[in-house]
Order: sequence, then structure tokens, then C-alpha cells
Amino acid sequence: MNARPAVRQNDFSPLTPPELGAWSPSLSVSVVIPAHGGPYLEFALAALAAQTYPDHLMEVLVVDDGSRPAIELPEIRPFNTRIVPVTDGWGISNAVNTGALAADGEIIQRLDADMVPCREHIEALARWHHVTDYLVTIGMKRFVEPPPLKAEQIYRAGHLEELFDLDAAVASSTEATIAKTDGLRKSRNPYHVCTGPTLALPREIFHAVGGLDPNVHRGGDTEFAYRLAMHGVVFIPDEAAKAVHLGLPAQRVDKDRVVRAVEPAFSHRIPLRRDLRKDRGRRWLVPYVEIVFEVGDTPAPVVRQAVAAALDGKLQDVVVTLVAPWSTLRDERRSVLGDPSFDLRMMRDLFAYDDRVRLIDEAAPTPAPIPFRYRGPVDVPLHRATLERMVETVQKDLDGVLVVDVGAGRSARLERTSALARAVLLAGVSDDLDAVIEQTHGVRHAAPARYWPPPPLPEAPPAADAKTPEPIQIPAVPAGPAVPAVPAEEKTLLNRLKSALRPN
Repeated sequence: MNARPAVRQNDFSPLTPPELGAWSPSLSVSVVIPAHGGPYLEFALAALAAQTYPDHLMEVLVVDDGSRPAIELPEIRPFNTRIVPVTDGWGISNAVNTGALAADGEIIQRLDADMVPCREHIEALARWHHVTDYLVTIGMKRFVEPPPLKAEQIYRAGHLEELFDLDAAVASSTEATIAKTDGLRKSRNPYHVCTGPTLALPREIFHAVGGLDPNVHRGGDTEFAYRLAMHGVVFIPDEAAKAVHLGLPAQRVDKDRVVRAVEPAFSHRIPLRRDLRKDRGRRWLVPYVEIVFEVGDTPAPVVRQAVAAALDGKLQDVVVTLVAPWSTLRDERRSVLGDPSFDLRMMRDLFAYDDRVRLIDEAAPTPAPIPFRYRGPVDVPLHRATLERMVETVQKDLDGVLVVDVGAGRSARLERTSALARAVLLAGVSDDLDAVIEQTHGVRHAAPARYWPPPPLPEAPPAADAKTPEPIQIPAVPAGPAVPAVPAEEKTLLNRLKSALRPN
């Protein structure tokens, strides 16, 4: 195995899998089949019993999701097949997780109980995982009305065409997307087509992203695929991994209800679905951008200004993370006013109940599942348009990082989570992550003018004959705590940035 070659975005062209039937597999595969009743389960198992992948490297786990009566295994089935009962929870996502936890294989192969895969299906998807270990492989599927069949016919058939009229089959909606994007090599969001019910991935990655969300009962495969994308994986569809789905897609039966069923899960959990986040003033489960400030010993007024600016931008689905040694703050008896950690403690108490502000000791390697992360000096407040324009820039060419010079040798940056996560997967201990991101997604550098636009020009003075209004009397406000002086070389940019925060 060539350990983790650097793939550019989702262009997996440099990867060459072994030819079907002309290689010797070594990785074990666990086929996880969630089933509730499973009227076609015997057909799926008969097809798996005829696979070209070696028997000693394949196990099949039929996850019985509360079937009444309980599922019994048919006579024709793979050698190593067992039933795993669901003891807690319900639904497809929960059942898949239950099977994955019981799996012994190095590769998890997800398959539905009403699927009939071709003989080479498992081999076709598994061969890519012998090349490198951060891939998700996707099988093809077509929908057919179930013809009268027996399990023995499926087991003995050499090709799916012997069993089904594939010319009359309904193509999956993902096939057109795959073809239009050069097999996903040019796809901007390849996770879109990773909808199950046939895909394969390393078991370690399955568990690293937390498996499927058991609270998502419709669209769970797509939400899971989104989190896989945020983990930095490459998605590869394999046309040789053919299968038929017995029964027409649900969209053909009730498209409107299917769309409505997935909208809540997608709008809360997939921030890239901007079309689903048009309700003003809403809060969403997964933010669009994480804004990280290293607080250190920064004075509280500076931090408050930075947080206020960050939360008042044009992009509202954001979260602010303040990094400081919060865990060192103890609650034992102390002098409240003489506390050596007085400023840090007051800042903690100030933000403790704001659900858009997080207090952590150290930023995580990536903000997944949040798709973007901003990092910049805390004393350089964001303009209302900063984040929106930075995201627009990186989305244009799918750059991995945008670095903006903010003066005095300092910079602010917007990181794409999928690019950052892939760099974490690929980088060695001493490797520079930006150097890896340059290979896989690209690093863009820019001047600050677009992201911190200058304040508007002052209005023209009134005409000489215009009556001057009486000035408004503003009551005096007691002065707050003194803020340390800013070095002279930073004053110009800082004043410009503060001015930009004023309403236009």
C-alpha cells in the first residue's frame, strides 16, 4: 500500500486500483446489513454468497432492527454470516452503528437488505482501500420492480443482466451527477452522491467521525457523508460495483414528503446547504464558521470588542471560540478582588452563558463538522463583511486556506475544514500543514482591503445658507478600565479596522 498519497481535492486520477480478478486481497471486510423484516434479505445474502472476494476475508452482519418475528438466516448465505440484534434504539442509522461496533473487518461495507449486488461488488469497492486508507468507495445502483426470483437463481447467475432487465431499470439520481463531474473528480461537493445504500470505508474512519447520527431517521447517509468530507476523505465511485435495488425509490412514491423529511436534519447538520438556512435570526446545530481568538492576557475590553464584532457580521451562523487557560480557574475560597486570575475569571463569567461563545484551553486540530474556521489576532476586530467575503474567495476555486496580511507581520486566515483535515491525515510530525494544503487544495494570499474595507467618506458639508441644527447633548459615560497602549506601527491599521466596524 502506498501510504496516503496527496490527492488534489477529489481528483483521484493518480490512484490506480488493481484489476478485478488479477490481484490478491489482504484486508478483511465486514458487510453490515440493517434489516427490519427484510422480505428480500435472502436475495441479498445469496448474492453475497457468490462474491469474488475471498470467503476468509469477508463477514456479513445482519443487524435485526426489531423484526417481528425475529430474522432467521436463509440456507444460501456467505460462510461467515451472523445476526446482530439491536438492543437499544431503532432506525437504519442506529442499526448500521450497531453492526459496525460488532464488526471485525478492517473495511466496513454498508449494504441494504433489498440490494442485489453483482459478483464483483465487494471486490470492486475493496480494491481501492488496498491503495490507500482515506477513501470512501461508492457502488452503483439501479431500481427495478422485483421479478419472481429464487435465491438459488441469484446465487448461480454470472451477471445481473441474467436476472433483471437493466435497460428498463430506473437509474439512481446520483449517476447523472457522477457522469457530469467526471466520476466525481471535478465535483465541488462529492459527498452529495454518497447516499448509501452501498459504500465502503475503513473501519477506523467510520468510528473517527462518530458513525451515523441515530437521531436522523431519513437522510442519515448523506449527513454521515458530509461528516466524512469534513474528515478529509476522497470519494470514489466504481462503475464495476453494480447492484440493483428491489423496489422503486421513495422519491417516486412521495417526493414532497421525502424532501420535507430530510430538511430539518440537513439544515441543522450540513451548513454547506445554504439554501436551507434562509430564516433570519435562527440558531443552527452546526455553525458555518468557527472564529478562534487566542485570548492569553489580552485585556477584557479588547476581547469584548472582538467578540461583539464577530457576532455582528453578515454571517450569523457562527460560533466564537476563546482560547485561554480556563481550566486553571478553581472555585475554592479566594479573595475575590485580590484574585491573581481576576481578569481571566471575570472574562469567563462574562461569556459563560452565551451559547455562541465557547471557552476552551486549546483549539482542536480541526473544527469538524463546522466547514470553515477563522483565526486572527484578537485585537483586529472583524468588519461586518470580513467572513462573508473570505468564504466567497475560498469557495470560488475551493482553496484550502486564505491568508490575509493584517500588518505588523501578522495575518488572519480562513481554513477549509476538509482541506485542513486531509492535511492532518497526510502530514508527518514535522510537516508544515500549509505546505500539505498547498498540494491538496491550494493556499491563497490576499491584501486586507477587500476583507476590511475602509470607512465611507464623510458627507459633504451643508450649504452655507442651510440652518445648522442644535447639537444633541450626550450624557457623560464613566470611563472603563484602561487599555494598554497599542504600538505605533499598529495604530493605523487598528484604527482603520475599528472605524470599519461603525454602521455605514
